[in-house]
Amino acid sequence: MSLGGGHSAEGSNGGGIFVQFNQDCTSLVAGSSSGYHLFALTPDDGIEEIYASRSGQDTCLVDRLFSSSLVAIVTVAAPRKLIVCHYKKGTEICNYSYSNTILAVKLNRSRLVVCLEESLHIHNIRDMKILHTIRDTPPNPRGLCALAPSAELCHVAYPGSSAVGEVQIFDCVHLHAKCVLSAHDSPLAALAWSACGRRLATASERGTVIRVFLVPERTRLYEFRRGVKRCVAIACLAFSACGAYLAATSNTETVHVFRLAEPAAAAGAAPPADGWMEWLSSAVSAGAGYLPAQVADVLAQGRAFAAARLPRAAKRAVAAVTNVARAPRLVVATDAGAVHVFALDAAEGGDCALLRTHRLLDAPPPHRAQEAASGCSYAGALRGRQPDAMTECWGRCECTDAVSAESERASELGAALAGSPPRGAFDLRDHRHFPPMRTAAEPPAE
Repeated sequence: MSLGGGHSAEGSNGGGIFVQFNQDCTSLVAGSSSGYHLFALTPDDGIEEIYASRSGQDTCLVDRLFSSSLVAIVTVAAPRKLIVCHYKKGTEICNYSYSNTILAVKLNRSRLVVCLEESLHIHNIRDMKILHTIRDTPPNPRGLCALAPSAELCHVAYPGSSAVGEVQIFDCVHLHAKCVLSAHDSPLAALAWSACGRRLATASERGTVIRVFLVPERTRLYEFRRGVKRCVAIACLAFSACGAYLAATSNTETVHVFRLAEPAAAAGAAPPADGWMEWLSSAVSAGAGYLPAQVADVLAQGRAFAAARLPRAAKRAVAAVTNVARAPRLVVATDAGAVHVFALDAAEGGDCALLRTHRLLDAPPPHRAQEAASGCSYAGALRGRQPDAMTECWGRCECTDAVSAESERASELGAALAGSPPRGAFDLRDHRHFPPMRTAAEPPAE
């Protein structure tokens, strides 16, 4: 779930900012010409900035590992270098240089994957050592790849061909190829894993059909038609955390949400509450042998359960289906720096009502602007450390004390990987935040 428009399809600030949700869609990261920023979704459908690096470095790629302090960034000035930071301490844990431009960076609690145009590099998240390199992949100038959020089913998906929509699945734990999916006739445009790591959503460059597969069984579970009037460029596919919804954004102003419902038990049953199109799809599936193949395929494709309309079309946009204060929400962030929060009716679907719109990366306050100009981050200033006093780099560099650097890196990685408590306003009615209180008139319990 990433966007940008400069040196790669995934990240850059050419004509916009880089925006991406973290793996569980509880926070948002943004890269701009002034550095990188972290935002949290609040219970009142708001956006709260929880950190701003203000380093003055144009950041084209940034990703945060769930709610931890570990952040991976790539800058425009050094597009071949990956920098891993502990954002709360304001420190650089390590960095690594590659032979070509970094097009995408993906994280989960087990692995970090760096995607170049013709190779993928798999790191152990615990010590950042390279475990395996997938070389001579088909040309992938957009850096298209997807890493499953699950550490147990830790699979990375990437294009297996530049001519057709073939998907290669690689096991990042046991380090071997898992399977190949023939997903589309046209080249791939988007990939996304469900939270459990068992379902993979795909879309091609035509942008009309979206498919969901079960991995590693290679079974096609769902097929949805985004539209029939025109072909579009799919920018993002995103599963909800519960796995019941799939959102799709494109270069148009419409964001589609598909519901991954179980198929009807019997095609001859009465039309379900979902509507006549779902009943017709199930009926056609049962009688597919009596219809021409092309007709049966089109009629069997599901349609969007809900849709949201952006105020204006964005070149790139990412989406997340999440719960805010226990209510389903569709959150869409664009490369123009706008974040739109829509209400999602879980029962009826239909048109999603726009609740709030936020602007990211407003002009920094004076003290932050001075920090950016001086090249010292806010967190670093608090800790009394200068930019040149950050943790010693690693990768293709020689460390004077390798043992000491290794120990320090492992210590900072362990601290960064530790989870952070959820942010946002406390709910006075939630016993997890505040225990039940008794009045002064009540006698103490015996």
